[in-house]
Amino acid sequence: MKTIESLSLGVVIERRDIDNPWQEHVWAPVSVIPGAPEIEEWRVLRQGEGWIQYHAGTLEIELHHKETDGYRQNLSQHPPMVYVVLRQGEEEGDHDVEPFLVTACPNEALDYLDSGEEIVEGVPMPDDIVAWVSDFVDEHHVEVPFKKRKRKPYDPREGGFVRRGDGGEGGHG
Repeated sequence: MKTIESLSLGVVIERRDIDNPWQEHVWAPVSVIPGAPEIEEWRVLRQGEGWIQYHAGTLEIELHHKETDGYRQNLSQHPPMVYVVLRQGEEEGDHDVEPFLVTACPNEALDYLDSGEEIVEGVPMPDDIVAWVSDFVDEHHVEVPFKKRKRKPYDPREGGFVRRGDGGEGGHG
């Protein structure tokens, strides 16, 4: 049984002009292309007045058997999302950002929001990716029962919690 599966996704990014004195434009992921080929350079897909969409790169989306809770949470949303992480571009040129990661796990996407340096946005998950993620969850998800931890008894005469096995009679005397 394979515990990690992957699939190629093309990342479509839009550059949109904005009316802002400090910034000329914004970048945002808008969709993914299942099974997209690797590309050397960004490709223009569509454009209009003040915006342009690119196939900016192709990344592997990976499913891990230990992340099925996150995938289940995502699949319960309407619509489920593929989360795209964009990072500041390393090369000088027309593109300020570059695709860094695609994931179906909202928990993993949240981890990248913490730094504030990446752009993290969800795009609607294509139906064939929904089916793939759903099949993976059906095959690998294991329900982990909730275990309530036992509290240690508190004894104010002892100045705190009593450890079991330290000669106390359950903490209350």
